[in-house]
Amino acid sequence: MSSTPSLFTDVELAAPVVIFQLTADYKADPSDKKINLGVGAYRTDEGQPWVLPVVRSVEAQMAIDPLLNHEYLPILGMPSFCEAATQLVLGKDSPAILQNRAGGVQSISGTGALRLAAEFLFRFYNKREKSTAVYVSSPTWGNQTAVFKNAGFTDHRTYRYWDADQCALDYKGMLEDIENAPEFSIFILHGCAHNPTGLDPSHEEWIGIAEACKRRNIFPVLDCAYQGFASGDPDVDAWSTRKFVELGFELLVCQSFAKNFGLYNERIGNLCLVMRDSPTLSRCRSQVELIVRAMYSNPPNHGARIVATTLSNPALKQEWLDNLHTMASRIKAMRHLLHSKLRSKGTPGNWDHIITQIGMFSYTGLNASQVEFLRKRHIYLLSSGRINMCGITTSNIDYLVESIHDAVTSVKGGRL
Repeated sequence: MSSTPSLFTDVELAAPVVIFQLTADYKADPSDKKINLGVGAYRTDEGQPWVLPVVRSVEAQMAIDPLLNHEYLPILGMPSFCEAATQLVLGKDSPAILQNRAGGVQSISGTGALRLAAEFLFRFYNKREKSTAVYVSSPTWGNQTAVFKNAGFTDHRTYRYWDADQCALDYKGMLEDIENAPEFSIFILHGCAHNPTGLDPSHEEWIGIAEACKRRNIFPVLDCAYQGFASGDPDVDAWSTRKFVELGFELLVCQSFAKNFGLYNERIGNLCLVMRDSPTLSRCRSQVELIVRAMYSNPPNHGARIVATTLSNPALKQEWLDNLHTMASRIKAMRHLLHSKLRSKGTPGNWDHIITQIGMFSYTGLNASQVEFLRKRHIYLLSSGRINMCGITTSNIDYLVESIHDAVTSVKGGRL
């Protein structure tokens, strides 16, 4: 080995990514009582990953299709996938689609869509100002801020969202922060199933949020990672996005098919652009194409073909909707069971937020000390108290409830 010092001697060891470290700690734990409430993926009542039956059906068809090959996709992705994904989030009869001012770009899952959005906005949006403020909810999925920082944005702010005292939406505070934001700021909004709180605005509140954004000339980026996975109905979960389009916004929508198709490692996403007119859409997509070319050249085929095939075939699409209903129903059932058992045990605090929240995640209200108490009981969750409802099963819920009860009653300093 050379005695010459490395040119990278000054590189510091980065801290591990929290959620992945949590999973690693869980896997290393030999306890038969361990529960993983951290990972953001669906699990069956047996605690196992689930390959959607419709995905298996389509993959079986693909395996015997002699016309399929491994040639490159276009830079913007598989056209049939982009069209189907855009129709899924906007609705096939959306005026924006019919007027040819909305279109998609296949991305490396939802994170990749967000990164493309950030890169595009940093290069082309609001260039009259030296800096554009980017707002994320407090709290939010941490990667949103990281992605926009890496794209070059420097003015990062938060808007109020979670009322910790009430375990409810701070709607008034959110509106005030929108009204006080600099004109032309970028607001990243969660289209449905807010991560991490699981708490969504009502339809009336969404309208109020959109109207406030309109008054301040806010540019919305809708992060839509859970369409169909939250309520079980893709149209229901797309309501907020479609309302913004209806109200005349130009916007970007970041879609993921990791959760609603179970295609986590296929990294299938879509960046949907809604612009004022067709020529603007063409120019903007052409610039995103150059970003993709210099970043990863073109996207993968396999998962995109699964999604496109499913959404374009009525029978397969109905099977997918049935699969979505299965997942969403299990999550709802676990919410109600957890809520019921905590109340039956007399655990201090009001736990109604467990059943008013929606989707995969729940902000429990547990504080960091109580979470640490649970870790000693082999229960793994984020220090914020966020849990993945899919990690709860009928076989582990009694131990979980007993442990939460003990954490709340023996560890002081929390809301509960």
